[in-house]
Amino acid sequence: MNILLNRTECAALRGLAIIGIFLHNYCHWLGGIVRENEYQFHQRNVDGLQYALNHPDLYLPVHLLSFFGHYGVPLFLFLSAYGLVLKYESSPALIQGSRYYDGAWTFIRRHFTKLWLMMFVGFAAFILIDTITPGARHYEVSDILGQLTMLNNFNVRPDKDIWPGPYWFFGLMIQLYIVYRLLLYRRHWGWTLALMVVCTAIQMACAPEGEALNRWRYNCVGGMLPFGFGLLCARMPMQLSKGYCWLFAVVSLMLIYSQSMSYYSWFFVPVMVCAFGFTFVKVLPSWLLKGLAWMGGISAALFVCHPVTRKIIISHYRGDIYAGLLLYIIGSIALAWLFREVMNRINRKP
Repeated sequence: MNILLNRTECAALRGLAIIGIFLHNYCHWLGGIVRENEYQFHQRNVDGLQYALNHPDLYLPVHLLSFFGHYGVPLFLFLSAYGLVLKYESSPALIQGSRYYDGAWTFIRRHFTKLWLMMFVGFAAFILIDTITPGARHYEVSDILGQLTMLNNFNVRPDKDIWPGPYWFFGLMIQLYIVYRLLLYRRHWGWTLALMVVCTAIQMACAPEGEALNRWRYNCVGGMLPFGFGLLCARMPMQLSKGYCWLFAVVSLMLIYSQSMSYYSWFFVPVMVCAFGFTFVKVLPSWLLKGLAWMGGISAALFVCHPVTRKIIISHYRGDIYAGLLLYIIGSIALAWLFREVMNRINRKP
């Protein structure tokens, strides 16, 4: 099969995604740093980025990570969709009864369980740390049940009700798994494209700073564009020369910036991020590719545990940003090793 990304490149892209996410989730908490446009579009954030670029200072890298780092999420959505097609729609999956074939209920249950075990380990650790550190949240029963069922994305104010904030991703992923298995699995590519168009149109009809847009983007409607793009890339594979990869990487990087500057073009930035990602990993030297692939190997554990290390470190180092960021990186990677071992033991069959 003529595939776009091999296993090592997928792992490297996953590593790139988690680096963006876990650094973003520290940087955007810092005072005086440019905030991102992730769920809503705020012109003041764009203006803040332009000011930081026109008047660069010591904290310019932190501004950039805060503003752009969350685009690691579309990379994860792209890779998830890409992997689903390779696993469930390649030739072994066409035969009912093969080990790759799942009925709809079995498929949804299996992926819910996998996500839930990851979420539960991290959530249990986080609530213990959160309780004994400054700014502890008082959880309502509905908050706890919403997280445990991964339904809290449907809350009226998900940005206020989900804590730790990054765990909104678990609810998003189970929604996309359900949409894939019920609506898109082994369907003509036109179904995927139509759903991408409809979901994007729904968002574009909302006010830039409105709560409606915020709620849509916390759920599968907001994630459908990069997820669908991953499905299409896996179903219509291509081979790109190194020269074309360099060209596409540079052009898409320029478009990521330019499209982030206005509301309607902002909706298409995730596609440009994915295009940059899968072309960028193809032009990396082998040592850097292997390094990113190693990060990809701990990405799930790092995603689960980084809210714990952030909660511990950030309150003590707000005035010394780079020292705190360095300690956060060291602590998060070390803790991810431990979490990976725990999750591997949980998932290990007896």
